[in-house]
Amino acid sequence: MNQAKKSYKEQLKNPALAGLLDSLVTAVILLDDDLRVRLVNASAESLLHVSASQISGDSLDQFIIKSDDLIESLQAALDNGQPFTTRDIHLQLPESVVERIDLTVSNFEHPRGLLLEMHPTSRLNAISQNSSLESQQETTRNLIRGLAHEVKNPLGGIRGAAQLLDRALPNEELQEYTQIIISEADRLRDLVDRMLGPWQPLILKPIVIAEVADRAMNILKVEFGPEINWLRDYDPSLPTVEGDQDQLIQSVLNIARNACQALFNISNPKISIKTRVTRQFTVGNKRHKSVLQLDITNNGPSIEQSFIEQIFFPMISGRASGSGLGLSITQNIISRHEGAVQVTSKTGATTFSIFLPFSPSVNEIQVTGSSK
Repeated sequence: MNQAKKSYKEQLKNPALAGLLDSLVTAVILLDDDLRVRLVNASAESLLHVSASQISGDSLDQFIIKSDDLIESLQAALDNGQPFTTRDIHLQLPESVVERIDLTVSNFEHPRGLLLEMHPTSRLNAISQNSSLESQQETTRNLIRGLAHEVKNPLGGIRGAAQLLDRALPNEELQEYTQIIISEADRLRDLVDRMLGPWQPLILKPIVIAEVADRAMNILKVEFGPEINWLRDYDPSLPTVEGDQDQLIQSVLNIARNACQALFNISNPKISIKTRVTRQFTVGNKRHKSVLQLDITNNGPSIEQSFIEQIFFPMISGRASGSGLGLSITQNIISRHEGAVQVTSKTGATTFSIFLPFSPSVNEIQVTGSSK
């Protein structure tokens, strides 16, 4: 069992082969003739949310819940020497995680066992949907930027004319009206600037993401008071990311502030912030070997699926008093960092996830239609 518990990289005689397996988007699992795990690659670790050292030597039912039908099919393939492929299997994992996959099973004889290739269809669908939404959102942002620039010019003229009129008016009572014009012009100018999003160039340096999260958390503790219970679950082993600290703080702050606002009238309101490594993650057409994942989760009401598809569009808000710009600005900031923002929601658990690459672009692999 000690040998079985070693990582598969230690078991392989050829380190190049181990590196090749880890570079695959396809999740690969090698089972022996007792249907126990003898090898998993990095994509399989990511798909199953476990490490190789945790599951080496274990049977599938140790980490896949309700796997009786799957194990029965695998045993039949082993006994009959018959490979098979099946579509759209739902893998029930711990913590209520469900992964949808296409599964291909192949036999081999020396030593006797099975090779499982898992293609995560849920991630492919998510990438396709994200790419479509990002394209729509970019089109909308470009339209709004164009309109915003057109609005700023007449606003400046209105403000300037109001200032001249203010100086020429004979009494303060009439000047009250010009001051309203000036203040409203300033308010609209500020709104337009926010619609245009961050314009400053990124000042990149190594960033500890936990420090970014703590800064945003401390600001919101003052703003919303002690009623909200903040939970931190940081992986201390994470490397730094290359980023603009001020803009990353703003992006986390926008998401976390929305989470706070969603918790009004909620008993025992909680927000958790968690950091982890996610392997083989695709942003646009770039596949990263590993990225940082920052999850911000609140226990408020769920977001309707139809609204989730629009939530990052500018001027879209779930609150009557909201500007609808916070999440759009956040996505813009994260996109400029070559990252991505995703959201999942059910009653009592709405999670916004920020993904940021650790490595520079030279270490990325260009792909087309690849999965996370």
